[in-house]
This record gives sequence, structure tokens and C-alpha cells, in this order.
Amino acid sequence: MSTSTAQAARRRTESAPDQARRPLTPARVVLYVFLVAASVLWLFPLLWALFNSFRDYSYTQANGYLSFGGFTLHNYTEAWAQGDFGQHFLNSVIITVPSVVLALLLASSIGFVVARFNFKFNLALLGLFTAANLLPPQALLIPLYRLFRSVEVPYWFSYSGTLLDSYWALIIVNTAFQTGFCAFVLSNYMKTLPYELYEAAQVDGLSVLRQWWQITLPLCRPALAALAVLEITWIYNEFFWATVLLQSGDKFPITSSLNNLKGQFFTDYNLLSAGSVLVALPVLVVFFALQKQFVSGLTLGATKG
Repeated sequence: MSTSTAQAARRRTESAPDQARRPLTPARVVLYVFLVAASVLWLFPLLWALFNSFRDYSYTQANGYLSFGGFTLHNYTEAWAQGDFGQHFLNSVIITVPSVVLALLLASSIGFVVARFNFKFNLALLGLFTAANLLPPQALLIPLYRLFRSVEVPYWFSYSGTLLDSYWALIIVNTAFQTGFCAFVLSNYMKTLPYELYEAAQVDGLSVLRQWWQITLPLCRPALAALAVLEITWIYNEFFWATVLLQSGDKFPITSSLNNLKGQFFTDYNLLSAGSVLVALPVLVVFFALQKQFVSGLTLGATKG
């Protein structure tokens, strides 16, 4: 093929998307207007909270929230100090990181067994692990509270002598509730992996454990990254079980810090907005750090054979 012919073919290929564009019909205009309006309605509360988090409360009290001015960074420093964000951030890390790691490890093991082996109770096993997601957490509140209160552990493990009022209680609960959902998603993803990979691994003498660790997990990185983002968001923002299983204020997660910013007789909503932004920052950092893997994991193997 000559150079001129190749250049002409490249120009036709580059102009193909422009030629393939559909005309702007009234239905598409209505669709675009709806999408823009929905986006504005979705983002407005977040942008409004971010805007007011940089404004002084006395200024907005005198001029109203629809005014423009009174900008300051004092709300963030005050929220950090008054809400004791440093300690509660550490508590959330201690609770969230082990819960996510354990949930993904256990779920990947379950998904590997369900997807890799065919046996009589294959689907029943998967249904057993996902059944926990069908029950509302409130239904298990009293049984779990009594269970953790009666389980005695060494004092070096928990200074209360039981699982109650310890980080381990929240780690166990979050891991148990999230493993079923992760196993369901990962099992569907692993079923799309070529079976020939495992046949070749068996020929090379790889054990089942090494097949899971060295073959399956690396191929499931997009799905694991997507689930990690979701699990970090859910567990990081979870506060229900913390109020039930924790009794010491210095062990509560970061979501409890927002309660410290509310006054008894009035609430400084600018200060509360600054605290909400601080609470949301770690999740945003995780999302943008894993954004590429998260978007790839959303397909969950849809383009695989």
C-alpha cells in the first residue's frame, strides 16, 4: 500500500465518527436537558455545602446564606480541633482497612471455589454466604449484642474482657456482612476467566491454592479494585454498628465527629459543612486513586469471552 493510499484511509477513519453522529432530534434535546438538570440537582447540595464551609457563620447570620462573602478557613481548623478528627480518623482506618482486606480475601476464596469447581451444592454455598445481605441489620442487633457481650477474650485482645467495646467487634460484623456481596460479584467475574488457564496450571503442577493466588487474583484486579472502592465507602461511612457495639467515645469512627460539631441550642452549619467535607475527603482520595480500575471493574468481565 502506497503512502498516499494509507493517508487517505487514515483520513477516512478519523472522519468516520463525525459522519456517524446522529442528528440532534427533539427527543435527544429533551434527554440532554434532563441529564443536565439531574446532574445539577445531584451536585447542588454538595457544592452548596462546600461553598458554605469556607464562609464565616457571623457573616452568613447577618447577610443570609444567599449572600457572597465572609470567606475564611477558620471553619476547617475549628472543625478538626472541636471534632477530634485526628483520633477518629485513626479509628476509622483501624476498622475499615482490616474489614475490607478480610472481606475481599474471604470473598475471593468463596468465589474461586464456586466458579472453579462443579459440585452438587455449588449454588447453595453461594446462596448461604449472600443470605446475610437479605436481612436488615436491625434484625440482628440484639442477638449480636448479647453474643459479643458473652464471648470472653484475653484482656490484651480487648481491655473490656469481651468482644463488646472493641475494634474487633466492628471488624467481624463488617466482614461478615460484606463478604456475601463480594463473593457474589467475584464468582460471576471468575466464571468468565478461560478454563484453559487452570488446565495449563494443573499440567505445570500448581496447587489449588497457588492457582487462586497466582492466577485468579491477578486477573481479578479490576473487580477487586471496584469492590474495594465500594467497600471502603460503605464501611467508612457505617455508624449503626458502632453505636451498638462501642461504648468508649475514643473508639468511635470518624462519622461520630460530626455529632461533636452540633451545639445543644444551635448548630453552626458552616462549621458542620466543613466537617462533612473533611469526612468525605479520604473516600474521594481513594476513588480518584483507583478510578481507572474502578471503571474497568464495573464491566465485570462483560467483554471477555
